[in-house]
Amino acid sequence: MSSTELPSVPPTSVLPEPVAVRVAEGERLRSVRVPGATLTVRSRPPAREGLPPALFVHGLGGSSLNWSPLMALLDGAVDSEAVDLPGFGDSPPPDDGDYSITAHARAVIRCLEASGRGPVHLFGNSLGGAVVTRVAAVRPDLVRTLTLVSPALPELRVQRSAVPTGLLAVPGVAPLFTRLTREWTAEQRVRGVLHLCYGDPSRVSREGFRHAVQEMERRQRLPYFWDAMARSARGLVSAYMLGGQHGLWRQAERVLAPTLLVYGGRDQLVGFRMAQRAARAFRGSRLVTLPDAGHVAMMEYPETVASAFRELLRDATDPSDEGGTVQPDAQGDPGPSADIGGPTATTETTRG
Repeated sequence: MSSTELPSVPPTSVLPEPVAVRVAEGERLRSVRVPGATLTVRSRPPAREGLPPALFVHGLGGSSLNWSPLMALLDGAVDSEAVDLPGFGDSPPPDDGDYSITAHARAVIRCLEASGRGPVHLFGNSLGGAVVTRVAAVRPDLVRTLTLVSPALPELRVQRSAVPTGLLAVPGVAPLFTRLTREWTAEQRVRGVLHLCYGDPSRVSREGFRHAVQEMERRQRLPYFWDAMARSARGLVSAYMLGGQHGLWRQAERVLAPTLLVYGGRDQLVGFRMAQRAARAFRGSRLVTLPDAGHVAMMEYPETVASAFRELLRDATDPSDEGGTVQPDAQGDPGPSADIGGPTATTETTRG
Protein backbone atom coordinates (compact mmCIF):
# COMPACT_ATOMS: atom_id res chain seq x y z
CA MET A 1 0.00 0.00 0.00
CA SER A 2 1.39 3.42 -0.94
CA SER A 3 2.04 6.04 1.71
CA THR A 4 -0.85 8.13 0.37
CA GLU A 5 -3.51 5.48 0.79
CA LEU A 6 -5.76 5.33 3.81
CA PRO A 7 -5.69 2.10 5.77
CA SER A 8 -8.49 -0.27 4.84
CA VAL A 9 -11.31 -0.96 7.26
CA PRO A 10 -11.20 -4.46 8.74
CA PRO A 11 -14.28 -6.59 8.15
CA THR A 12 -16.78 -6.34 10.98
CA SER A 13 -16.11 -9.98 11.85
CA VAL A 14 -12.48 -9.23 12.81
CA LEU A 15 -13.01 -5.95 14.65
CA PRO A 16 -11.96 -6.04 18.33
CA GLU A 17 -14.55 -6.46 21.03
CA PRO A 18 -15.91 -2.94 21.57
CA VAL A 19 -15.39 -1.15 24.86
CA ALA A 20 -18.66 -0.05 26.44
CA VAL A 21 -19.65 3.48 25.50
CA ARG A 22 -20.90 5.80 28.24
CA VAL A 23 -24.64 6.07 28.76
CA ALA A 24 -25.76 9.13 30.71
CA GLU A 25 -28.40 8.83 33.40
CA GLY A 26 -31.84 8.39 31.89
CA GLU A 27 -30.52 7.39 28.46
CA ARG A 28 -30.76 4.14 26.53
CA LEU A 29 -28.79 2.70 23.61
CA ARG A 30 -30.01 0.41 20.88
CA SER A 31 -28.65 -0.87 17.57
CA VAL A 32 -30.58 -0.38 14.36
CA ARG A 33 -29.71 -2.33 11.24
CA VAL A 34 -30.39 -0.40 8.03
CA PRO A 35 -29.26 -1.21 4.48
CA GLY A 36 -25.50 -0.72 4.40
CA ALA A 37 -24.89 0.10 8.05
CA THR A 38 -25.55 -0.70 11.70
CA LEU A 39 -26.37 2.43 13.68
CA THR A 40 -26.34 3.03 17.42
CA VAL A 41 -29.19 5.25 18.57
CA ARG A 42 -29.20 7.03 21.95
CA SER A 43 -32.58 7.94 23.40
CA ARG A 44 -34.24 9.44 26.45
CA PRO A 45 -37.72 8.42 27.54
CA PRO A 46 -39.93 11.49 27.04
CA ALA A 47 -41.46 13.23 30.04
CA ARG A 48 -44.90 12.26 28.77
CA GLU A 49 -46.51 10.38 25.92
CA GLY A 50 -47.36 12.03 22.65
CA LEU A 51 -44.42 14.43 22.38
CA PRO A 52 -43.17 15.11 18.82
CA PRO A 53 -40.05 13.14 17.80
CA ALA A 54 -36.60 14.68 17.40
CA LEU A 55 -33.35 13.31 15.95
CA PHE A 56 -29.88 14.74 16.68
CA VAL A 57 -26.82 14.28 14.40
CA HIS A 58 -23.26 14.97 15.62
CA GLY A 59 -20.24 16.45 13.89
CA LEU A 60 -16.85 15.20 12.68
CA GLY A 61 -15.15 13.18 15.40
CA GLY A 62 -18.16 13.49 17.66
CA SER A 63 -20.91 11.14 18.73
CA SER A 64 -24.44 11.09 20.04
CA LEU A 65 -22.99 11.93 23.47
CA ASN A 66 -22.50 15.50 22.23
CA TRP A 67 -26.26 15.99 22.42
CA SER A 68 -26.86 14.56 25.91
CA PRO A 69 -26.98 17.96 27.69
CA LEU A 70 -29.51 19.39 25.23
CA MET A 71 -31.60 16.21 25.09
CA ALA A 72 -31.97 16.27 28.88
CA LEU A 73 -33.26 19.84 28.77
CA LEU A 74 -35.77 19.07 26.02
CA ASP A 75 -37.28 15.88 27.45
CA GLY A 76 -40.48 17.77 28.22
CA ALA A 77 -40.71 19.20 24.70
CA VAL A 78 -39.70 16.40 22.32
CA ASP A 79 -39.13 12.65 22.22
CA SER A 80 -35.35 12.68 21.67
CA GLU A 81 -33.07 10.29 19.83
CA ALA A 82 -29.46 10.88 18.72
CA VAL A 83 -27.70 8.73 16.16
CA ASP A 84 -24.04 7.75 15.90
CA LEU A 85 -23.10 8.14 12.24
CA PRO A 86 -21.36 5.10 10.67
CA GLY A 87 -17.81 4.80 11.99
CA PHE A 88 -18.40 7.17 14.91
CA GLY A 89 -19.49 6.74 18.50
CA ASP A 90 -20.70 3.18 18.97
CA SER A 91 -21.60 2.59 15.29
CA PRO A 92 -19.25 0.36 13.26
CA PRO A 93 -18.00 1.48 9.83
CA PRO A 94 -20.40 1.41 6.90
CA ASP A 95 -20.42 -1.78 4.88
CA ASP A 96 -19.06 -0.08 1.75
CA GLY A 97 -16.62 2.33 3.42
CA ASP A 98 -18.48 5.34 2.01
CA TYR A 99 -18.20 8.36 4.33
CA SER A 100 -19.46 11.01 1.93
CA ILE A 101 -22.06 13.58 2.99
CA THR A 102 -24.52 11.81 0.72
CA ALA A 103 -23.79 8.46 2.39
CA HIS A 104 -24.19 9.94 5.88
CA ALA A 105 -27.45 11.60 4.80
CA ARG A 106 -28.64 8.28 3.38
CA ALA A 107 -27.89 6.60 6.73
CA VAL A 108 -29.95 9.24 8.58
CA ILE A 109 -32.84 8.86 6.13
CA ARG A 110 -32.79 5.08 6.50
CA CYS A 111 -32.67 5.43 10.28
CA LEU A 112 -35.77 7.63 10.17
CA GLU A 113 -37.54 5.29 7.78
CA ALA A 114 -36.71 2.25 9.93
CA SER A 115 -38.01 3.93 13.08
CA GLY A 116 -41.17 5.26 11.45
CA ARG A 117 -40.82 8.41 13.60
CA GLY A 118 -40.81 10.98 10.80
CA PRO A 119 -41.38 13.78 10.33
CA VAL A 120 -39.00 14.80 13.13
CA HIS A 121 -37.45 17.91 14.58
CA LEU A 122 -33.98 17.46 13.06
CA PHE A 123 -30.79 18.81 14.69
CA GLY A 124 -27.24 18.88 13.31
CA ASN A 125 -23.86 20.22 14.43
CA SER A 126 -20.84 20.87 12.17
CA LEU A 127 -20.57 17.98 9.69
CA GLY A 128 -23.92 16.80 11.04
CA GLY A 129 -25.30 20.20 10.04
CA ALA A 130 -24.25 19.60 6.43
CA VAL A 131 -25.75 16.10 6.58
CA VAL A 132 -29.15 17.19 7.88
CA THR A 133 -29.28 20.13 5.47
CA ARG A 134 -29.10 17.59 2.67
CA VAL A 135 -31.72 15.40 4.36
CA ALA A 136 -34.10 18.35 4.76
CA ALA A 137 -33.61 19.37 1.13
CA VAL A 138 -34.18 15.98 -0.46
CA ARG A 139 -36.69 14.50 2.01
CA PRO A 140 -38.85 17.36 3.32
CA ASP A 141 -41.49 14.81 4.31
CA LEU A 142 -39.17 13.62 7.10
CA VAL A 143 -38.45 17.03 8.67
CA ARG A 144 -40.73 19.20 10.85
CA THR A 145 -38.11 21.77 11.84
CA LEU A 146 -34.37 22.07 11.31
CA THR A 147 -31.91 23.27 13.97
CA LEU A 148 -28.30 23.82 12.88
CA VAL A 149 -25.47 24.53 15.33
CA SER A 150 -22.38 25.81 13.49
CA PRO A 151 -23.24 23.86 10.32
CA ALA A 152 -20.24 22.97 8.11
CA LEU A 153 -21.40 24.68 4.93
CA PRO A 154 -18.92 25.76 2.22
CA GLU A 155 -16.69 28.75 2.94
CA LEU A 156 -14.49 30.47 0.37
CA ARG A 157 -12.11 31.83 3.01
CA VAL A 158 -11.56 29.13 5.61
CA GLN A 159 -10.29 30.18 9.02
CA ARG A 160 -6.64 29.39 9.62
CA SER A 161 -7.54 27.46 12.78
CA ALA A 162 -9.72 25.12 10.67
CA VAL A 163 -6.96 24.21 8.21
CA PRO A 164 -5.50 21.28 10.22
CA THR A 165 -8.92 19.62 10.34
CA GLY A 166 -9.36 20.12 6.61
CA LEU A 167 -5.93 18.60 5.99
CA LEU A 168 -7.25 15.28 7.28
CA ALA A 169 -8.91 15.00 3.88
CA VAL A 170 -5.51 14.93 2.15
CA PRO A 171 -4.36 11.35 1.41
CA GLY A 172 -1.59 10.29 3.78
CA VAL A 173 -2.11 13.01 6.38
CA ALA A 174 -4.12 10.89 8.82
CA PRO A 175 -1.50 8.09 9.00
CA LEU A 176 1.24 10.73 9.29
CA PHE A 177 -0.60 12.53 12.11
CA THR A 178 -1.12 9.21 13.86
CA ARG A 179 2.63 8.51 13.77
CA LEU A 180 3.59 12.03 14.88
CA THR A 181 1.20 11.99 17.84
CA ARG A 182 1.77 8.41 18.91
CA GLU A 183 3.09 9.53 22.29
CA TRP A 184 0.21 11.88 23.06
CA THR A 185 -1.94 10.87 26.00
CA ALA A 186 -5.71 10.84 25.86
CA GLU A 187 -5.69 13.84 28.21
CA GLN A 188 -3.50 15.81 25.80
CA ARG A 189 -5.76 14.99 22.87
CA VAL A 190 -8.89 15.98 24.78
CA ARG A 191 -7.38 19.30 25.85
CA GLY A 192 -6.53 20.02 22.23
CA VAL A 193 -10.07 19.22 21.10
CA LEU A 194 -11.58 21.38 23.85
CA HIS A 195 -9.39 24.36 22.96
CA LEU A 196 -10.41 23.98 19.32
CA CYS A 197 -14.14 23.44 19.87
CA TYR A 198 -15.05 25.47 22.97
CA GLY A 199 -15.17 29.25 23.24
CA ASP A 200 -14.03 28.83 26.84
CA PRO A 201 -12.70 25.35 27.73
CA SER A 202 -12.98 26.19 31.45
CA ARG A 203 -16.72 25.69 31.12
CA VAL A 204 -16.12 21.94 31.03
CA SER A 205 -16.54 20.44 34.49
CA ARG A 206 -13.98 18.06 35.96
CA GLU A 207 -16.45 15.21 35.57
CA GLY A 208 -17.09 16.22 31.96
CA PHE A 209 -13.35 16.24 31.25
CA ARG A 210 -12.94 12.81 32.84
CA HIS A 211 -15.74 11.41 30.71
CA ALA A 212 -14.18 12.95 27.58
CA VAL A 213 -10.84 11.31 28.36
CA GLN A 214 -12.50 7.93 28.85
CA GLU A 215 -14.29 8.29 25.52
CA MET A 216 -11.02 9.27 23.79
CA GLU A 217 -9.30 6.22 25.23
CA ARG A 218 -12.13 4.06 23.93
CA ARG A 219 -11.93 5.57 20.45
CA GLN A 220 -8.17 5.17 20.24
CA ARG A 221 -8.62 1.41 20.57
CA LEU A 222 -10.80 1.31 17.46
CA PRO A 223 -8.75 0.38 14.37
CA TYR A 224 -11.01 2.43 12.08
CA PHE A 225 -11.13 5.65 14.11
CA TRP A 226 -8.70 7.70 11.99
CA ASP A 227 -9.97 6.12 8.81
CA ALA A 228 -13.52 7.30 9.60
CA MET A 229 -12.21 10.77 10.48
CA ALA A 230 -10.14 11.12 7.32
CA ARG A 231 -12.74 9.75 4.94
CA SER A 232 -15.50 11.88 6.48
CA ALA A 233 -13.29 14.99 6.22
CA ARG A 234 -12.63 14.10 2.58
CA GLY A 235 -16.35 13.63 2.02
CA LEU A 236 -17.06 17.06 3.50
CA VAL A 237 -14.43 18.75 1.32
CA SER A 238 -15.83 16.97 -1.73
CA ALA A 239 -19.31 18.24 -0.88
CA TYR A 240 -17.89 21.78 -0.71
CA MET A 241 -16.78 21.42 -4.33
CA LEU A 242 -20.16 20.37 -5.68
CA GLY A 243 -22.09 22.94 -7.68
CA GLY A 244 -25.56 23.13 -9.11
CA GLN A 245 -28.52 21.52 -7.41
CA HIS A 246 -26.25 19.22 -5.38
CA GLY A 247 -24.31 22.11 -3.80
CA LEU A 248 -24.97 22.53 -0.08
CA TRP A 249 -25.87 26.22 -0.34
CA ARG A 250 -28.31 25.47 -3.15
CA GLN A 251 -29.82 22.73 -1.04
CA ALA A 252 -30.08 25.12 1.91
CA GLU A 253 -32.25 27.35 -0.28
CA ARG A 254 -34.54 24.37 -0.95
CA VAL A 255 -35.22 23.64 2.73
CA LEU A 256 -38.90 24.21 3.52
CA ALA A 257 -38.87 23.42 7.24
CA PRO A 258 -38.74 26.26 9.80
CA THR A 259 -35.03 26.61 10.61
CA LEU A 260 -33.08 27.72 13.67
CA LEU A 261 -29.44 28.71 13.12
CA VAL A 262 -26.98 28.91 16.04
CA TYR A 263 -23.49 30.37 15.57
CA GLY A 264 -20.70 31.01 18.09
CA GLY A 265 -18.57 34.15 18.00
CA ARG A 266 -15.47 32.18 19.08
CA ASP A 267 -15.93 29.30 16.66
CA GLN A 268 -12.52 28.29 15.29
CA LEU A 269 -13.89 25.83 12.73
CA VAL A 270 -16.91 27.55 11.14
CA GLY A 271 -16.55 31.25 10.41
CA PHE A 272 -18.87 33.50 12.42
CA ARG A 273 -19.26 35.62 9.28
CA MET A 274 -21.14 32.71 7.67
CA ALA A 275 -24.09 33.29 10.01
CA GLN A 276 -25.61 36.04 7.90
CA ARG A 277 -25.19 34.09 4.68
CA ALA A 278 -26.92 31.11 6.27
CA ALA A 279 -29.75 33.34 7.49
CA ARG A 280 -30.29 34.50 3.91
CA ALA A 281 -30.07 31.00 2.43
CA PHE A 282 -32.55 29.26 4.75
CA ARG A 283 -35.90 30.87 4.05
CA GLY A 284 -37.83 32.17 7.04
CA SER A 285 -35.01 31.16 9.37
CA ARG A 286 -34.15 32.62 12.75
CA LEU A 287 -30.55 33.24 13.74
CA VAL A 288 -29.13 33.03 17.27
CA THR A 289 -25.59 34.34 17.71
CA LEU A 290 -23.66 33.62 20.90
CA PRO A 291 -20.54 35.83 21.04
CA ASP A 292 -18.80 33.72 23.71
CA ALA A 293 -19.60 30.29 22.29
CA GLY A 294 -17.33 28.13 20.17
CA HIS A 295 -18.16 25.33 17.76
CA VAL A 296 -20.44 23.29 20.03
CA ALA A 297 -22.91 25.74 21.53
CA MET A 298 -25.31 22.91 22.43
CA MET A 299 -22.62 21.63 24.82
CA GLU A 300 -21.39 25.02 26.10
CA TYR A 301 -24.74 26.77 26.42
CA PRO A 302 -27.40 24.05 26.27
CA GLU A 303 -30.00 26.14 28.14
CA THR A 304 -29.73 28.94 25.60
CA VAL A 305 -30.04 26.58 22.65
CA ALA A 306 -32.94 24.75 24.33
CA SER A 307 -34.77 28.03 24.94
CA ALA A 308 -34.33 29.11 21.31
CA PHE A 309 -35.60 25.74 20.09
CA ARG A 310 -38.66 25.93 22.34
CA GLU A 311 -39.48 29.27 20.73
CA LEU A 312 -39.09 27.71 17.29
CA LEU A 313 -41.27 24.78 18.34
CA ARG A 314 -43.94 27.06 19.74
CA ASP A 315 -44.05 29.20 16.61
CA ALA A 316 -43.89 26.23 14.23
CA THR A 317 -46.92 24.66 15.91
CA ASP A 318 -48.88 27.91 16.27
CA PRO A 319 -50.48 28.83 12.92
CA SER A 320 -51.46 32.27 14.24
CA ASP A 321 -47.83 33.27 14.85
CA GLU A 322 -46.56 36.09 12.67
CA GLY A 323 -42.88 35.67 13.40
CA GLY A 324 -40.69 38.21 15.17
CA THR A 325 -37.68 38.37 17.41
CA VAL A 326 -36.82 35.53 19.75
CA GLN A 327 -35.36 36.28 23.16
CA PRO A 328 -33.84 33.04 24.49
CA ASP A 329 -32.65 32.72 28.05
CA ALA A 330 -28.95 33.62 28.21
CA GLN A 331 -27.84 30.97 30.68
CA GLY A 332 -25.00 28.52 30.35
CA ASP A 333 -24.05 25.28 32.04
CA PRO A 334 -20.49 26.02 33.14
CA GLY A 335 -20.07 23.20 35.65
CA PRO A 336 -18.17 23.51 38.92
CA SER A 337 -14.85 24.56 37.39
CA ALA A 338 -16.21 27.70 35.69
CA ASP A 339 -17.00 31.10 37.13
CA ILE A 340 -18.49 33.10 34.28
CA GLY A 341 -21.94 34.34 33.37
CA GLY A 342 -24.12 33.26 30.49
CA PRO A 343 -23.70 34.67 26.96
CA THR A 344 -25.55 37.59 25.48
CA ALA A 345 -27.67 35.96 22.79
CA THR A 346 -28.58 37.99 19.73
CA THR A 347 -31.49 36.65 17.70
CA GLU A 348 -32.86 37.70 14.34
CA THR A 349 -35.72 36.35 12.29
CA THR A 350 -35.73 36.47 8.50
CA ARG A 351 -38.76 36.10 6.33
CA GLY A 352 -38.80 33.87 3.28
